[in-house]
Amino acid sequence: MLVSGAEILKNAHRDGYAVGAFNINNMEMLKAIFESANEMNSPIIVEASEGAIKYAGADMLYAMTKTLSERYPHIPVALHLDHGTTVESCIRAIRAGFTSVMIDASHDSFEENMAKTKAVVDIAHTVNVGVEAELGRLMGIEDNIVVDERDAVLVNVAEAEEFVKKAGVDYLAPAIGTSHGAFKFKGEPKLDFQRLQDVKRVTDVPLVLHGASSIPEEARQAFESTGGDLKGSKGVPFEFLTEAIKGGINKVNTDTDLRIAFMAEVRRVVNEKPSEFDPRKFFNPAMDSVKALIKKRMEVLGSAGRV
Repeated sequence: MLVSGAEILKNAHRDGYAVGAFNINNMEMLKAIFESANEMNSPIIVEASEGAIKYAGADMLYAMTKTLSERYPHIPVALHLDHGTTVESCIRAIRAGFTSVMIDASHDSFEENMAKTKAVVDIAHTVNVGVEAELGRLMGIEDNIVVDERDAVLVNVAEAEEFVKKAGVDYLAPAIGTSHGAFKFKGEPKLDFQRLQDVKRVTDVPLVLHGASSIPEEARQAFESTGGDLKGSKGVPFEFLTEAIKGGINKVNTDTDLRIAFMAEVRRVVNEKPSEFDPRKFFNPAMDSVKALIKKRMEVLGSAGRV
């Protein structure tokens, strides 16, 4: 059942759990997400970045998501634009059928960010589409845009309160110390949980954790054993995710983990069966690996059994 992102996260906010927001680029990743949700009885948010839309097409991503939502009508699902960089990008996603959009103007001034977010909110709410925005900036790489450490700024609590009140955003992504990509931390992982709790207290809206892939050890080993290189990568430990949910996180973005799990299996088949050329022989085990990762993530987030 394709619904607004606000509807899915309203329940998570009320009951104190988080919903996985899983990025897609192709049919195989999308099937793995839906099959996991069906087996775990979990709501889901399917995310597409502007890069994914450029690769597959917004109409194609919507059509595939709509088809699978009809195959599994008991599973609440939102189709979300991840890191929309302009108001126009958000409008295009809404017109394509997306039920949730993120306007990411966090690189602009606070006033410009709020104005752009308010513009998207005013449009999206007329058609029951949820809106996410971001305050502060995350380090790392998002769709090939590099954010340096010196440009990464943690969310300001007072600004978060004003932002939510004036812009009318449905859910907010506060920067608390995570980063995009596989290399999230230098030294030991550290997130500002107190800042997170303060933002939750003053905003009282669903909060979003970006850069939240964990890079589980089994996924790392599978990737590296087939020739991949993840040396030095550090994800967000599961115990940090649990603590973040206690602090008010209700949407947890996951992308890097899925890619690592998927490509590890593709690499394994390539290495073990060099004469194989049937794509299904590569993609079926890759989907199974992604499903195992997603189902574990649903248990950690507390979304399993919520349908």
